[in-house]
Amino acid sequence: MSIKIAIGSDHAGFELKEQLITYLKEHNTNVIDKGCFSLDRADYPDYGHAVANAVITNEVDFGILMCGSGNGINMSANKHKGIRAALCWNAEIASLARQHNDANILVLPARYISVEEAYKCIDAFLTSKFEGGRHQARLEKIDI
Repeated sequence: MSIKIAIGSDHAGFELKEQLITYLKEHNTNVIDKGCFSLDRADYPDYGHAVANAVITNEVDFGILMCGSGNGINMSANKHKGIRAALCWNAEIASLARQHNDANILVLPARYISVEEAYKCIDAFLTSKFEGGRHQARLEKIDI
C-alpha cells in the first residue's frame, strides 16, 4: 500500500508543485492535487485549508504545501486543530519536523528552495518517524 499525499500551492508554488507531483508519482506515492491549477493569481489560504482538511479527515496520510515564502500557506494550515505544518528549507529541518514535532504537513518556500532540495525535504519528511517520549508532552500543549 502506497502512502497518500495531498498537495497544494498558490500561483507562486505552482511550478514546483507540478514537479513534486511527478517526483512523488515516480516513487509510487498516491497524490491528490488540491490546486491551484495554473500560474494565474491564487490565494494561498484556499489551498492551505484544502490540504489541512484532507489530513484532518484522514483522506490522506500527509500533506505538502508551498507558496512563495512558505509562510502564508503555513499559517493558514496551522489554523486547523490537529495540524502541525512545518516550514522546511532543507532535509535536516524536514526530518526534525517529523521526529520532534510529529509534523503532518511539509511546507516548502517555493521561491527560496531548489527542486533538488525540495526532493530531499520530501524524502526526509516521509522516511522520518515521530520519536515520542519527551516530545509528546510538548505536542499536547500545542492545541489549546
